[in-house]
Amino acid sequence: MFRKKQIPQKDYDRENWKPILKCSICNGERVAGFKNIHTGEFREELFIQEEAQLEEFRQRYGITELPKEY
Repeated sequence: MFRKKQIPQKDYDRENWKPILKCSICNGERVAGFKNIHTGEFREELFIQEEAQLEEFRQRYGITELPKEY
């Protein structure tokens, strides 16, 4: 039987960084990453090409809410 691929769990600094999905209005590109709540710096983690990648990003970091930023 086939097993579902295990996604390794990672953590991030929840006090200083918040997860966001940066979206381009022009071409629809999406990048998942973290934004520093103090400086506004964005740290890119994953270029999203399909919904499965987005779901994997959410599961890896235990994220339930992922706001979009344009």
